Amino acid sequence: MTQDVLSRALEELTEIQRRAVDWEDGAMLVLAGPGSGKTQVLTCRIARLLNSSRDKSFRILALTFTNKAADEMKARVANLVPGLEERASIGTFHSFCAQLLRQHGIHVGIKPDFTIYSLDEDRRAILDDALHRAPSNGQPGSAENVRYLGLIDRMKARLIAPEDASTFLATSADSAQIILTYKLYEQELRRLNALDFNSLILEAYVLAKTTPALAARYRRSYPFWLVDEFQDTNEAQYRLIKALAGSESRNLFVVADDDQIIYQWNGASYRHIQSFLTDFSADLIQFPTNYRCPPAIVEAANRLVVYNIQRTREKQPLIAGKTVLKLPEEKHIQLREFPTDEDEANGIAGEIARRPREELNEVRVLARTRALLDRVLLALRKNQIPAIIAQRRDDFLSAELRWLVACLKQVVRPLDRRNVIVLVEAFNRIGNTEVNADEVIAESEASGRSYLMTWRDQALRAAATTGTDLINLISRLAENPTLANNLITEILAEFEKRRKSSSPSGDESDLAEDLMAWREIAHEIHSHIGHAAPLDQFLQQLELRSKEPSPKPGTVTLMTVHGAKGGEFDWVYLIGLAEDVMPSFQSLQKGDKSPEMEEERRNCFVAITRAKECLILSRAARYKGWQKAPSRFLVEMGLAK
Repeated sequence: MTQDVLSRALEELTEIQRRAVDWEDGAMLVLAGPGSGKTQVLTCRIARLLNSSRDKSFRILALTFTNKAADEMKARVANLVPGLEERASIGTFHSFCAQLLRQHGIHVGIKPDFTIYSLDEDRRAILDDALHRAPSNGQPGSAENVRYLGLIDRMKARLIAPEDASTFLATSADSAQIILTYKLYEQELRRLNALDFNSLILEAYVLAKTTPALAARYRRSYPFWLVDEFQDTNEAQYRLIKALAGSESRNLFVVADDDQIIYQWNGASYRHIQSFLTDFSADLIQFPTNYRCPPAIVEAANRLVVYNIQRTREKQPLIAGKTVLKLPEEKHIQLREFPTDEDEANGIAGEIARRPREELNEVRVLARTRALLDRVLLALRKNQIPAIIAQRRDDFLSAELRWLVACLKQVVRPLDRRNVIVLVEAFNRIGNTEVNADEVIAESEASGRSYLMTWRDQALRAAATTGTDLINLISRLAENPTLANNLITEILAEFEKRRKSSSPSGDESDLAEDLMAWREIAHEIHSHIGHAAPLDQFLQQLELRSKEPSPKPGTVTLMTVHGAKGGEFDWVYLIGLAEDVMPSFQSLQKGDKSPEMEEERRNCFVAITRAKECLILSRAARYKGWQKAPSRFLVEMGLAK
């Protein structure tokens, strides 16, 4: 049965796709255009390597940029070679680095039970604490220096540690203050046994460079590496790959498209693709055939992107490979023009409202900025069309789920003082208690009892009968963390009862949304790491995933172009195609031939190639009262003069 599934999948590949899947040793760069079947190639390659080595124990490392993509790849591999998927480590760069540091970070002074801080407000609070504490330690920290956090992030993204920052800041008059602030921030993170997102890559790189024996061990354990969406790698991620690979490993198989580099602001660069070809002496093959979009969209995309020069010289134009079309040829690309941006929002919303309800799940409204989407969202709701703007959510909305997560973190990391504050304040809202977090911390440290048990006793005294069931469930969890799955299920059932009693006729509350999100995330995590994985691994995955639930059926989803990357949808509305809007005012200021303008063009390229059936392009003559010319991208695509 397994052989049949894999054999059928391999037989469905084209000749060039099969060549990539069958590639053995050495580095390979696959330039894969949108809709060219790259995910199928990646998963078939992993499955073939696993299937042909059933009597061996080596593992395969596959890295990508979103948990959604990693989960999809893992599920496909499991379908192709069931029982062998555990030999494939498939995840994001950040999850891989977190795992690496939990297992081996002690070599660079990182304890395995570290916390990951991803929320900007948490990171600012950490830096603020460090700056306020500095004077008492004889260091001239100023509270105003919290403004340097963004600069610290940029330095980390370039693998610049505090001791190396002076060269980077050579022209800055504030270099001494910035370096001191950076050092204080890092000291505070270490004191809290915590890392932020950028620290994961930086510390993994330091580990690889300072512990070459460990890097060599990874090369032996993982002789085959694959990287998806390689064009999105920034300098830190590329240097991490090189550090781990050393001078020995050359079995890197990377898939990229230099026409879809839209994270230039985060350090993504077409130069990394060129460097890979040189640094790893890589072979190059191309997947130019697009099986997603109708021919008219493929032609428009080709006409658009040739205006860019920062792309591989040998890059082949896209070839239309879609043969089954639902609409007549003249309907595949449609134009809409409106007097004002308000008219555009109302016009697009009205058109969507006239669509059959069963189509709404496959409708996407894309725009360069969130502000344009906000107008359309309001207009859709006026038309009584369910609609949401898709966006990453780093925390749950409801006090109930915030409390649950804080309790789980406290079980795994009992010395996390900052987390105690979140736990106490969240339960005060759901249990109608008035427990003081500072008093919990003080009593715990005076008595030597854990923060969690000290809070439990104070909460039980304050809660009377309200919330005691929840408190007792957490007590049982603290006593025996191996019961986490069952006890979490009981806690969620209690939350569900509370939700139904508070809003029996509807489920529009934050709690209802969070419960839906939790169920989806927990299913994804358990599919990824298994139901038996320890609580700390579950929490690591939870910290790295968005807490936003999937849209309900019949909901129109609005997305920024960046958020839509990697997706495909039947009906795509791309709005705001006017000069100063798309392309942006900032890119126009940089000039026609600037890297910024090329990235704006790639944004447009990515947006239009999301459409599987129909692309509707929209512009207004005025935005915010200002007259705007049609976007040059409409002209370049041959759709305007």
